[in-house]
Amino acid sequence: MVKVGDRAPDFTGVTDTGEKIELKDLQGKTVVLYFYPRDNTPGCTIEACGFRDSYAAFEEKGAVILGVSPDSVRSHAKFKTRFKLPFPLIADDDHKIAEQYGAWQEKSMYGRKYMGIVRSTFVIDPQGKVAEVYEKVKVRGHVQDVLSKI
Repeated sequence: MVKVGDRAPDFTGVTDTGEKIELKDLQGKTVVLYFYPRDNTPGCTIEACGFRDSYAAFEEKGAVILGVSPDSVRSHAKFKTRFKLPFPLIADDDHKIAEQYGAWQEKSMYGRKYMGIVRSTFVIDPQGKVAEVYEKVKVRGHVQDVLSKI
């Protein structure tokens, strides 16, 4: 997993609107990059709505929020519309972005092992360095914790 002080791995992704987004284009801004397992699931919805509800506070601090999951552009578009999310969701269907950040890991459920997203958040400073890393995020209270560190 990427660590505090590391240069944030650059990436190119496609957002819920079908537009290309590159991390390097956000240089000079604080970026909150959060990885979540799946659209429209309870924990992921709570987390996304938490970022939505605090969006203005993040904007006041000059921060950009980007959500990333392996779901498709179409799934992201529906999720974003349903919950009125004001920030881009990136389709990482080949999980390359998650792999770069170390958020794609082996998981276990009911004794079955599989690869998937480990809920993680990375705060990237305006110079492109990782300022904060949140691993295995617990959804409740997470957004406020991130906001307090920016």
